[in-house]
Amino acid sequence: MSSIKMRGTTICCIRKNGEVAIGGDGQVTLGDTVVKHGGRKVRTIRDGAILTGFAGSTADAMNLFERFEAKLDEHGGSLMRAAVSLAKEWRTDKYLRQLEAMMIVADIDNTLLISGNGDVLEPDDGVAAIGSGGAYAKAAATALVNHSDLSAREAISEAMNIAANICIYTNSNITIESINKEPKQ
Repeated sequence: MSSIKMRGTTICCIRKNGEVAIGGDGQVTLGDTVVKHGGRKVRTIRDGAILTGFAGSTADAMNLFERFEAKLDEHGGSLMRAAVSLAKEWRTDKYLRQLEAMMIVADIDNTLLISGNGDVLEPDDGVAAIGSGGAYAKAAATALVNHSDLSAREAISEAMNIAANICIYTNSNITIESINKEPKQ
């Protein structure tokens, strides 16, 4: 896969204190033109048990989203097995190798970054980010996780707004989804 120019979106995921949250901005570009300010690149699936976020070409991301859901079905809902299976297929299939997108998927126990190079990466620190403003969002999120009392959801909001103030391809129309571990009774 050639190097991907991820422009037009930022996706960030934080895991903290039994909560996982994922946020994405709403900016959609066509070339160097903003065509939409309220795109939704973050979604929940499996009745809210799995969070997903996509960066890259919209059509490619939607294709991967559908394939990821099919892999979840194929692997009994196992996030890790579905992610590895998708990454393997993505890397080896002639058609899929052309897709220019990346994904972050998370459930209550795992956060995974999936790329077309066959990568399935689980961040050590519970923070992952992709897209044009990914480095800015990750830096801000890491600082907030390590040096604030903010919840995962609150930290995502702050990190995404910091990225939006720095990256010209990221806007402040942020969508956030989160899930919490159920307290044991």
